[in-house]
Formats: sequence, C-alpha cells, structure tokens
Amino acid sequence: MSRRTSLPPPPPPEHLRAWPGPEAMRADRARALDELTARGLGPGRLVRFWLLVGGAVLGWGTVGAALETFEGPGDPLTAVLVAGFGALGLAGVVACWIFLGMGVRRDRTIRQLLVGWARVGRDHGISAAPWRVPGLSLAWLLSSVVVCGLGLWSSLGFAVTARPGSDTYVDAVFFIGLGVILWVAGLIGAAKAVGHYRWAARVGPAGGAKG
Repeated sequence: MSRRTSLPPPPPPEHLRAWPGPEAMRADRARALDELTARGLGPGRLVRFWLLVGGAVLGWGTVGAALETFEGPGDPLTAVLVAGFGALGLAGVVACWIFLGMGVRRDRTIRQLLVGWARVGRDHGISAAPWRVPGLSLAWLLSSVVVCGLGLWSSLGFAVTARPGSDTYVDAVFFIGLGVILWVAGLIGAAKAVGHYRWAARVGPAGGAKG
C-alpha cells in the first residue's frame, strides 16, 4: 500500500469478518499495522515533522529580523520591503503550523486504527509485539525532549538574563516566541512517543488490548 494513498480502513465488525482462515487474517492485519506504524512513527514521518518545525523556526527568525530592522532609522521604501519580508516569514510560520496540526489530527486517526487492528486475531494468539517499535518511539521522545529543552532555554533563559537598556521588547518577543514554538513542537513529538508506548503496553501477548 502506497503511503501517498489514504490510511488503511478499520477492521470489519466482528459479526461481518469473513477471513478464510487465521493466515489470511494475519496477513491483512500485518499489512495494516505495518502501514499504520510507518505512517505514524516511521523515519520519514520523523524527518518531515522536524522539517516543518525547522520551517516554523526559520519563518519566525525572518519575522524577528524584520522587527529588528524596524527599530533603526530607515526610509519608507526599506520599511515596505522589510514589512513584506516579515509577512512572508509569518506566513511560513502559519503554513508550517497548519501542516503540523493536520499531522496531529491524522495521528489520532492512526491511533484509533492501531487499537482496532491490534484486537483482530486475539482469539488466534496473534501477537502485536512486532509493532511496538521501541527504537522509533525512543527517537521521537529523545528528539522531542531536546527541543523542549531548547524552547525553555530560549524563553525562560531570556527572561532570566534580560537587562533593561541592552535587551529590547523586540528581543523579548522573538526569544519568547521562539521558545513557545519549540516547546509546543517538543510536546507534540513527546505525546506521540508516549502515546504509542502506552498503546504497546496495553497490547496483550495475544494481540488484544487490555482493559
């Protein structure tokens, strides 16, 4: 199944399941869980997520540079060019966060499908252990913790070290805004990792979700 297509469909209701045998059930279940795991936590998904976060940071840096330029003397033409430059940066920030929000929404759908497909085959002793992917979960968690730390350093660090006369309101807006971007992005990534870990912990040895 191509990753450019829609997500795998949910498993059919129990009273409508008509697999010819456990092997056919196992094959369909494996294909669905493979695709869902790759779409949710795969290396490509991880790279795309952090590229979007990097795009948001770059756009915010453009906004900060534009604001810094406005603090100094300048002619009207320069002001117009700088304002346009800053608007492009802000548009980039908004666009990246729109895509990140779409990713969060799709992650919720993926989680629901994972739970549903993990229950399939529990009466046949089919395990879901191969899809627990602790390495990928750890990669998401560690990278997210690092980004959260950078966000705290940017916002709280500036608040602690700021000195009247040397640091301006523009500096405060830039560093605190940068910290918020990094902190929220790190929380999203950490929530993905923790959520998958909790799902894996609830998956019983026979592939059924506990509780």
